[in-house]
Amino acid sequence: MPSYSYAVTIAAPAAQVWQVLAAPEKWPELTPSMTSVRGLAGPDLALGARFAVRQPRLRQAVWQVTALDEGTSFVWETHAPGAASRAAHVLDPDGPATRLTLTLDQSGPLSWPIAFLLGPTIRRYLTLEGDGMKNRTEQPPSR
Repeated sequence: MPSYSYAVTIAAPAAQVWQVLAAPEKWPELTPSMTSVRGLAGPDLALGARFAVRQPRLRQAVWQVTALDEGTSFVWETHAPGAASRAAHVLDPDGPATRLTLTLDQSGPLSWPIAFLLGPTIRRYLTLEGDGMKNRTEQPPSR
């Protein structure tokens, strides 16, 4: 099963990082790896919530939140013919900072061909997303 991971330390408390992480519709403002994220029943991150995600070079996918630990982590999943993807977003306090870990696991008969074709893109997107969260969270509040 192909698996990808990226972790970054953010100079902010977990509650502040969670505010950015828990607003997926705003993620396209943080990273060029997403062109749009739209909640299909509203913008709130909640168990069972579904989001239509458009990313450059990838087909639109509908991701459903399958696990949620408010303020700490969430998992969402998407399915396509021959492959399923599971993405986890985890916050770990690290002193006055927070460690954000993003993982993407794929399964199914087409997961290895997808890894061969898109592995570098997936790794780059995870890095862009983690670094985008870091940059947004560490910015001083606008006045």
